Amino acid sequence: MQPSKVYFTDFRTKAYGDGLTKKLQKLMRKAGFEEMDLEGKFVAIKMHFGELGNISFLRPNYARAVVDMVKALGGKPFLTDCNTMYPGSRKNALEHLECAWQNGFTPLTVGCPILIGDGLKGTDDIEVPVEGGEYVKSAKIGRAIMDADVFISLTHFKGHETTGFGGAIKNIGMGCGSRAGKTEQHSNGSPTISPEKCRGCRRCQRECANEGLVFDRKSLKMTVDYSHCMGCGRCLGACNFDAISFREDNATKVLNCRMAEYTKAVLDGRPHFHISLIVDVSPNCDCHAENDAPILPNIGMFASFDPLALDQACVDACLAQKPLPGSQLADRLASDSFVDLKDHFSNSNPESEWKSCLEHAEKIGLGSRNYELIKPNL
Repeated sequence: MQPSKVYFTDFRTKAYGDGLTKKLQKLMRKAGFEEMDLEGKFVAIKMHFGELGNISFLRPNYARAVVDMVKALGGKPFLTDCNTMYPGSRKNALEHLECAWQNGFTPLTVGCPILIGDGLKGTDDIEVPVEGGEYVKSAKIGRAIMDADVFISLTHFKGHETTGFGGAIKNIGMGCGSRAGKTEQHSNGSPTISPEKCRGCRRCQRECANEGLVFDRKSLKMTVDYSHCMGCGRCLGACNFDAISFREDNATKVLNCRMAEYTKAVLDGRPHFHISLIVDVSPNCDCHAENDAPILPNIGMFASFDPLALDQACVDACLAQKPLPGSQLADRLASDSFVDLKDHFSNSNPESEWKSCLEHAEKIGLGSRNYELIKPNL
């Protein structure tokens, strides 16, 4: 098999020359973006709008650069993400959009609509078969994302406390899962209901197709019948009061494999293109309501039609860098109990692990870890 092509450029610009957004567009052209047939087609651009309080997410300017490229080819772009499974500022579409607006993502700034892929409460999803799936037979993906004709991922490449790093596969697989889909990837088991938070509204019960929820008429609270509960997670999205939760107890390897299979479900059968920027490499995910100092220098922008090759190229570029002083990674390296794992991401978050994700992604045919890094003169 021929190696996949990954295109790269750094963040250097010439005085009085084009800025970084123009440079990104030039990189996309070199990578073959303009060869895509986008005329009259709906184009989903998947990115992370950042949790409130976090400022390491990609700036809206980069999103606008991608949007303008899509429009120039006659496409109908929209920015999208799906709701989170945890309480925060992005667990339903209203709060999610408010968060995006506060972080600078509006139709005016990015030049296109912003749609939350799994709807108002995170329950508007569609089950998509996973060809060759070993852990997931059908993935629960946000309906608006699957309705698009073309898919583009725009990823902030950074560290992650569980999966080692957050790259294209995590942006797609975890990010495009509905609240139930994220629950399926993260959790094994069934929900618990907090009697203190439950309002007895019974909204969750209407979403349950398996008689797994029983309303206690004495306490006026909802309870779980574990003999019928299938652990599908639909009740999680239905609850407006954060009374329902799942233990995030899925082993990291299983989480990584499910994430790869979700990514395959999103991409199979339609054109797709992928961009990752290694900038502000925070040790943890942009889902955090804070962001620690970057652990690695800003490296550059990468683009490819192969999301797996893109992730491999990005992680290789990161591992070739020296840790930044004053960062979480530098602190770990300097600690008396430090054990060198020969990996910046594992050294920064020793409980994390990323290799199983890329290995499984290649196994199921998502792409290739073998790549050719092309550095056009931009």
